[in-house]
Amino acid sequence: MRDIDDSQAPLLEHLVELRRRLLWSVGALVLAFGGCLYFARPIFVLLVAPLKAAGQVTIINTQVFGGFLVEIKIAFFAAMMIAFPVIANQLWQFVAPGLYRKEKQALLPFILATPVLFIAGASMAYFVAIPVALKFLLSFQGQLGGVQQQSLPDVNDYLKFVMQFIFGFGLSFLLPILLMLLEHAGIVTYEQLKGAWRYAVVGAFALSAVLTPPDVGSQLLLAVPLVLLYFLALVAIRFTRSRRERAGNETAAS
Repeated sequence: MRDIDDSQAPLLEHLVELRRRLLWSVGALVLAFGGCLYFARPIFVLLVAPLKAAGQVTIINTQVFGGFLVEIKIAFFAAMMIAFPVIANQLWQFVAPGLYRKEKQALLPFILATPVLFIAGASMAYFVAIPVALKFLLSFQGQLGGVQQQSLPDVNDYLKFVMQFIFGFGLSFLLPILLMLLEHAGIVTYEQLKGAWRYAVVGAFALSAVLTPPDVGSQLLLAVPLVLLYFLALVAIRFTRSRRERAGNETAAS
């Protein structure tokens, strides 16, 4: 109890600490936003690269001030991704003093794995899911009943499309972390998660239907990894629980 008792503080001190962590998080976001705003156009080139690779070389802007807003959106989008590790670290620094030493050691790998899984999901969206979805969606243009149908994507709609994919995949890949934290906190058990795998599969496909365009290819690209990550989380939970039980038995024996 000593390691947690030493960190006890009155409510006012907790509020001051929370404000300090929020200021650090906002500062990191503002700093990243400033840098990303300067490089907004090169970032835009990266974001439209899948569209260009799909054969679409024209993108329109229907608003007078649209170009300015596009750069603001791009800068904020990139700043959120860059500042994410800092924000997660500040959250950890705020929560850590209220945990036992063993809990800190148990949760630290989760914190370190969070940006890795998020980047993995975002990378899969950018390099795999978005090109597949664009290829399907742009395949509907051409001659239809003697009329030439041509897709002219609006830049704001396209950015929304890309952000939805990248953040959707990135956050979805954090599923193992969420499940392991819930199990570690005692909110759910391994047996409950194992018994609910059918509902998890249905939920994965339902979530992919919301986050991706209405084509089977894009939905499978998100649903299948989600199902695999769910079962991976079950294996990790089983392994970590066995380690905790062994450690508890060794402590009791000594």
